[in-house]
Amino acid sequence: MLLTSLVYLENQGDVLMLYRNKKQNDVNEGKWIGIGGKFEADERPIDCAIREVHEETGQTPERLNFRGVVTFVYPNHPTTYMFLYTGMLADRNVVANDEGTMHWVPRDEILDLNLWKGDRIFLKQLATSDAPIDLKLRYNEKDELIEVKGGDE
Repeated sequence: MLLTSLVYLENQGDVLMLYRNKKQNDVNEGKWIGIGGKFEADERPIDCAIREVHEETGQTPERLNFRGVVTFVYPNHPTTYMFLYTGMLADRNVVANDEGTMHWVPRDEILDLNLWKGDRIFLKQLATSDAPIDLKLRYNEKDELIEVKGGDE
């Protein structure tokens, strides 16, 4: 089992998105995702989210709102539980990082990006509802989404 956090940060109506293009053997290579990463030992989900935002942007988020949990099931990798947050940054100045290239994207253009199919499901939920997200996404060995439980099935 793997525990992660993912944060979608806003400023001036845009969302900070990370284009994964810097790491070798990156399962997310070529995809756009939020800011986040794996838990460290004994870390709470919110602490992981705050640390990852600081590491990847150089800023501490002004506030974070817990939005839910997404469970990812893969045939050849550990099941991943991702704690999902939204938040704000004080300004749009972010530092470079070794994960990828960051861009501020207008909220209504996010679904035009190259996203994981499952990410589209929870991103739509984040944009249209304040309800907690409890979603399970199952992928096959070709990284194709084959099962969705919860959300807009």
